[in-house]
Amino acid sequence: AGSLIRRSAMAIARQVLCLSAFLSLPHVRSVPIRYSVAEEAESGSLIGNLAEDAGLSPAQLSARRARLVSEDGRQHFRLERGSGRLVVAGRLDREELCGQSATCMLPFELLLANPLQFFRVEVILEDINDHSPVFPEERVTFDIPETSEPGSRFPLEGARDLDIGSNNIQAYSISPENEHFSVSYGSRSNGDRYLELVLEKPLDREEQSEMNFDVIAVDGGSPPRTGTIQVKVVILDANDNAPIFTHERYSAKVFENMPEGSAVLTVQATDPDAGVNGDISYQLSQAMGQSESAFVIDPITGEIKLTKALDFEAAQTHELSVRARDGGGLSAMCKVLVEVVDVNDNAPELVVNSFSSPLPENTVPGTVVALFSVRDRDSGANGKISCALEDQLFFSLRPAYKNYYELVTVSALDREETAQYMLTVTAADAGSPPLTSTHTFTVDISDVNDNAPVFNQTSYTMYVRENNVPAVLVGAVSAADADVGLNAKVTYSLAPVQPAEQRSCSCISVNSENGHVFVLRPLDYEQLRQTEVTVSASDAGSPPLRANVTVRLVVLDENDNAPLVLYPAQDSSPPSTELVPVSAEAGYLITKVVAVDADSGQNSWLSYHLLRATEPGLFTVAVQSGEVRLRRPVTERDTVKQKLVVLVRDNGKPALSATAALSALLLKDLSDVRLPHSSPATEDEGGSLTTYLIISLVFVSLLFLISTVVFVARKVCKRKELKAGPVLYGADNLQSSLADAAAAGTLPRAYCYEISLTTGSGNSEFKFLKPIVPSLPPQHCATGQGPADEQDFPCVPVSTEDMAADNAGTLSAGQFNTL
Repeated sequence: AGSLIRRSAMAIARQVLCLSAFLSLPHVRSVPIRYSVAEEAESGSLIGNLAEDAGLSPAQLSARRARLVSEDGRQHFRLERGSGRLVVAGRLDREELCGQSATCMLPFELLLANPLQFFRVEVILEDINDHSPVFPEERVTFDIPETSEPGSRFPLEGARDLDIGSNNIQAYSISPENEHFSVSYGSRSNGDRYLELVLEKPLDREEQSEMNFDVIAVDGGSPPRTGTIQVKVVILDANDNAPIFTHERYSAKVFENMPEGSAVLTVQATDPDAGVNGDISYQLSQAMGQSESAFVIDPITGEIKLTKALDFEAAQTHELSVRARDGGGLSAMCKVLVEVVDVNDNAPELVVNSFSSPLPENTVPGTVVALFSVRDRDSGANGKISCALEDQLFFSLRPAYKNYYELVTVSALDREETAQYMLTVTAADAGSPPLTSTHTFTVDISDVNDNAPVFNQTSYTMYVRENNVPAVLVGAVSAADADVGLNAKVTYSLAPVQPAEQRSCSCISVNSENGHVFVLRPLDYEQLRQTEVTVSASDAGSPPLRANVTVRLVVLDENDNAPLVLYPAQDSSPPSTELVPVSAEAGYLITKVVAVDADSGQNSWLSYHLLRATEPGLFTVAVQSGEVRLRRPVTERDTVKQKLVVLVRDNGKPALSATAALSALLLKDLSDVRLPHSSPATEDEGGSLTTYLIISLVFVSLLFLISTVVFVARKVCKRKELKAGPVLYGADNLQSSLADAAAAGTLPRAYCYEISLTTGSGNSEFKFLKPIVPSLPPQHCATGQGPADEQDFPCVPVSTEDMAADNAGTLSAGQFNTL
């Protein structure tokens, strides 16, 4: 009872101190809000409308992030923000929370942010009859001498009921009724309760040696609960002196850090009887709700020792009962009160109530990052706490209320400089030596799109060769963004052309993901030498940031244009003829071949070469200038009409070329220039034609003779019906065989010839006969695979138009055909 009074006084003192603290703060309501609720109420049971009683609306509770905060950190109640109701959060056991205290009050604070405001709330937990009386022992035995006088009292350890008030024990009774004993109970002057068996009628061991009955404790609940202890009375012969303790109550103080086995105190009882009736033994019983294994008593000496270390924070006092029993069965009891002395064995505890991470890098100074509370389970100076933050330029600690602190920003943050802060808060008590605890807040800084992409070059120059394949990759642009996530995801695009700017080429494309630059269509160096576009890099932030860079595309020349002969003109028919006097000396300038090339660089460097001539040794062509000159003086054996083919070749790889055909007339007197068919060379050329005609007639006659012989032979073979033997073919078959051989390239040699018309051939009615033997392909002739004597005058492939002209006999001077 004394322990309960002291605990109640301490609770009332704490409430007075808390009330004084609340009255001293401008943000705290001066009068606490009080409610009451029965213990063991179901979870979710309504206690009251806290929002209405605090003068707040449910919308304010949500907007100001209302929360319930208790000193011990345990949440017994729950606030419904939507309705403002205060409900039970879980099972509430008054005996577990407040023990035997007359009043069980559960205080906590309603904490509001923006602005900071506190409301003191107190909930009184009302007791219900949820515990039955319980005796320390299930069975007790009394050895009572038969000489005991009526009215003798025998102390009995009373039952304990964890409930209080009317729900506590109200009466004791004996069942079944016993005529020898009655039960007496009540309170002494010092407040201690007692329970005794009273002998009502003298005992006679010879009549009855022992008795058994139950003592029943009944509480005042509705319905009432009971507890029972079995009592066995053994009737002994006379032992008329019971043990007597030297003190009715013993007390001791024990430090909570005393080791196991340490002596607490020693109790002592005396018995004036002698012999066995004077031998005393001690037994220990501990009050309900306390650890029964914390103490042990020596049954002979009465010394009480610790069986384990005590914890001031778990229980500040321990109440023990010691029974002294003599050898005759008489006993006495005393109380032992052990007070636990606090030592600084608990480090401060830091409880985080609110923490914001990640934190945007554009957070303004003064923003609350975390709200936390500190507590120490020790008392006195051992429980006084101070907090400190390690050196920081960007964060600081700010006291909020009582043992609450705020972690706030003090300067601007930059994620690109520091992406994460490790903030260590140290809490230290005032004990000796002091104990400390640390808590690290890991504050991540979230990115804000405050950095535009940056290209790795101020400008780009890329190259592509003309006649490129479509969609060819020519290079890449690259930009980096110092931000992260979507703010650093760079996409590329072509910037739109402004109306005032020059329109750029639409042949360039850029990959939006990796910045690869492609040329979409083939380019022609002769039409486009270079072009410029603007590439834009944009991040995915909101709003997006962008940067531009200039990309210059340079087209490289390819040797894709053959030389073009300007003079002499090759499209004139007949071609122009140059007049050369027979008296001209070596080095005489006949004409000059002029050609150009649309390419550039070395692809446009031209060189001139004499490809063919009627008299190859008569002419020479300057490699660089294209001037056609006489290599030697003209002789009488030289043909009057000379034909030349000049090859014009560029310096590309591979080289491209063109040919220029021209003719020259060797005249004795340039003043006597007449039409070509009045030339003296007509007779010579006519003689040549007569020779060719005779050869053709002989060849046709011979072919006719062979065909006749083959035809006769076939008739003879059919008549004789020969099954084997050589077969001769006719002229038609021979002609087709020769044609097949020529097409397969198996003829032994190519036959090349040149046709020259006399001055009178333009009016001639004679037509050349087509040869029977098929001509070799032009490619075979041009490769020079024939005999050595036929390679002195190279053959050149001609077009189908020239072949047709040849068959018609209308080839002009200077045209060469290969059969």
